[in-house]
Amino acid sequence: MNLNRKIDHYLDQVFKDVGKSQQLFDLKQELRVNMQERIKDYKEQGMDETVAFREAKVSIGDLNGLVEDMRVYGQQETRNRIYSSMTNRISTGFIVLGIMLILFGVMMTISMIFMDLEPVAKSGTSIFVVLGSGLLVYGILARETRKRYAMSKVRAGLYGISISVILFAVFVGVTSGLATGQLFIAFSSATIFMVIGIGLIVMLLLSRGETLRK
Repeated sequence: MNLNRKIDHYLDQVFKDVGKSQQLFDLKQELRVNMQERIKDYKEQGMDETVAFREAKVSIGDLNGLVEDMRVYGQQETRNRIYSSMTNRISTGFIVLGIMLILFGVMMTISMIFMDLEPVAKSGTSIFVVLGSGLLVYGILARETRKRYAMSKVRAGLYGISISVILFAVFVGVTSGLATGQLFIAFSSATIFMVIGIGLIVMLLLSRGETLRK
């Protein structure tokens, strides 16, 4: 067994109970280079390879602390990956459901146009667009990507609610206008919901936290 294989075998044995991770790989590479340099120095002092290897192991000290740190880190990383995976699956469900509701609302509203119904009834099914948009926004914001951490569920939910409230304001305005034929009633009916929705979005934007990955 050549020297490099002996070093690799030694480090593999030391960290055998630690799960694989990029951090563990980097640490083992650093220790490998460190041991190679120490063995080279010892051999220049006249030691043979076996003695130099043994002295290098002694000189780098007790690695139990590093082993425990990497084990804890690996467990935490595993929990984080599981949680992230579950969160992304849930957010995917919201995205799919949101898109389905939006498509249903749009297609039903279009089909209603060709039916002999009262104008106010034709706009009724667009409420599904309102609900679907909120779910879609929540699903997108609560999803973790390679460039962005997932937004907290509460914050993502508030964004979804604010979008739904704004769209609901439009829905109420259109429905009221069609029902009464009065433009001022349409605007007055939509105003309160529009103000609440926009106010909520402004509050969220002004208090937003950094979610980009460093």
